[in-house]
Amino acid sequence: MYWFTSDEHYGHAKILQYCNRPFSSIEEHDQELIDSFNSQVSKQDITIHAGDFCWCNNYKDAHTYYISKLNGTHIFLMGSHDHWLPDSTKYIYRKRFDGQLIVVCHYSMRVWEGSHYNSWHLYGHSHQYLESFGKSFDIGVDGNYFYPYSLDDIKRIMSTKPDNFNLVKEKI
Repeated sequence: MYWFTSDEHYGHAKILQYCNRPFSSIEEHDQELIDSFNSQVSKQDITIHAGDFCWCNNYKDAHTYYISKLNGTHIFLMGSHDHWLPDSTKYIYRKRFDGQLIVVCHYSMRVWEGSHYNSWHLYGHSHQYLESFGKSFDIGVDGNYFYPYSLDDIKRIMSTKPDNFNLVKEKI
């Protein structure tokens, strides 16, 4: 099973104020996000984290305080606060799921790989303040009660969205 999420902001105390997150402390916030995540994601699952995972200075701290407490395997994309990730970390993840191309990036894009063939774009960064268009969707935790989205969730959501504005009817 694949899962998608973004903007957890573990260890980032100011996120409570910036996004009106309903926690009395960053410790309560972090524990609630860990518990919510582990209640959905199994040890065999894979999660794509689309940036702003944690407020840490190095991988060791990120692993010790957060990654090691989360179920499954993790793929991290670079976000605007991911100074703990190596510079070689990718900004974009792309994969076909049952023939459907999904493009994931921390930042929302107007067009993305395959958008003219109705590929899907998952993004974060905007904390639910940016309206999606076409087959794009903000996967940040602020929009899902601090839970990740499953691939099945994404399929259901995308089935309700209009085609991409640049859809071509026939492949060239």
